[in-house]
Amino acid sequence: MSNFASTKRYNMINKDTICAMATATGGALGVIRISGEKTIKIVNSIFSKELSNAKSHTIHYGMITGDDGMMIDEVVVSLFKSPHSYTGEESAEISCHGSTYIIHQIISLLIHHGCRMAEPGEFTKRAFLNGKMDLSQAEAVADLIASSNKANHQIAISQLKGSISNELAVLRDKLLHLTSLMELELDFSDHEDLQFADRAELLQLAQTIEERISRLANTFETGQALKQGIPVAIIGKTNVGKSTLLNRLVGEERAIVSDIHGTTRDTIEDIIDINGVTFRFIDTAGIRQTQDTVEMIGIKRTYQSMEKARIIIWLTDQQPTDEERDIIMTRCQGKALIWARNKIDLTNEVTESGNLPHPNDNLYHIAISAKHNTHINELKELIFQAAKLETLDGDCAIVTSARHYNILCTALDDIRRVVSGMREGLSSDLVAEDLRLVINNLSEITGGTITTDEVLGNIFQHFCVGK
Repeated sequence: MSNFASTKRYNMINKDTICAMATATGGALGVIRISGEKTIKIVNSIFSKELSNAKSHTIHYGMITGDDGMMIDEVVVSLFKSPHSYTGEESAEISCHGSTYIIHQIISLLIHHGCRMAEPGEFTKRAFLNGKMDLSQAEAVADLIASSNKANHQIAISQLKGSISNELAVLRDKLLHLTSLMELELDFSDHEDLQFADRAELLQLAQTIEERISRLANTFETGQALKQGIPVAIIGKTNVGKSTLLNRLVGEERAIVSDIHGTTRDTIEDIIDINGVTFRFIDTAGIRQTQDTVEMIGIKRTYQSMEKARIIIWLTDQQPTDEERDIIMTRCQGKALIWARNKIDLTNEVTESGNLPHPNDNLYHIAISAKHNTHINELKELIFQAAKLETLDGDCAIVTSARHYNILCTALDDIRRVVSGMREGLSSDLVAEDLRLVINNLSEITGGTITTDEVLGNIFQHFCVGK
């Protein structure tokens, strides 16, 4: 981040000293957070020990006393001096007993001695404005708090550590380099004998930027699926065991099981965790020819669920016809399809799972018995495999924010115009304008931008323009 950006952010900060509860109410302990220029002075006024000369990152045991001299609670005060704190300001945390009365009394004292109540998200906002984190990292704090499984937690931690920021930093360097070349070309356009970069080199650089933005934007589908639960539709004819399979997968009697055809007339949803990832299972109405109006509506919703699903489990209890297989293959194009042969306890079906003979990596085959719980754990592993999340690691850059995705899509349109303009031989000033749009759009994700000083600095650092 440039010094200019840091100064600009700092000037936006409200200089009040703020306080708020940092833990949920109702627990054995409560933590009250304070941040701002007068933190130490205010805490000193209600605490039994002097903190003015205390070192940062130290813990102090003592008493909180009211203005009437009465002790309110025995507490532990953690001290964090600027700039080595979460917000970058003088900060403290008071750990007290979790009594609602005690917490209210301490906060009231802090406000009486000069604090004000923090607004929602204000501590993290100050961390951003003080340059302790960029905007994408600040947003990751909310995702971390809301994470409900291992995968969501891992992505939030990765973003908090700067996975998105680091990816954008690479793009930023490339854009800075490309911008510098374009600015040079514009500044020295009157000197036809001077050439600072081959147009082919500029085009290749622009294409590289386009590919990286596109790749990052394409992770949004996975990011959303991981946040909301990867949708898995269980489809098949009536009475093949779809509801029994759903019950086995979720571990409870979620769906009604009956030998009567058409029992399930609407979609039923439930979620389970497989290897730290949430999967959202949808039991659908059986697919068959029927004149029953309600059942026909259910079948229509089955097809709608198939369109929304990322993975489809096609459950059969006998060998499907070529026509049936073609219909399923057509409707499942672009989806991961698991063909599960059910009721192997009633047949001589081979019980080992294997790949469905088809030249498509998105197709899988397994033989199961939902009634007797045969190979259900193997099916769960196959579902996880079909989700294709092998790229999910500690440093993965996966977009989970709709705001980030929309910005990336806009930036992608802009960089594609840059590439198209270069191919068509448009003048440098027109191409440079679209390039500035790319830079401005991407800067909205992290809250930074490329300044004129940086462009000039890059020009003089990497190019020899006279002496």
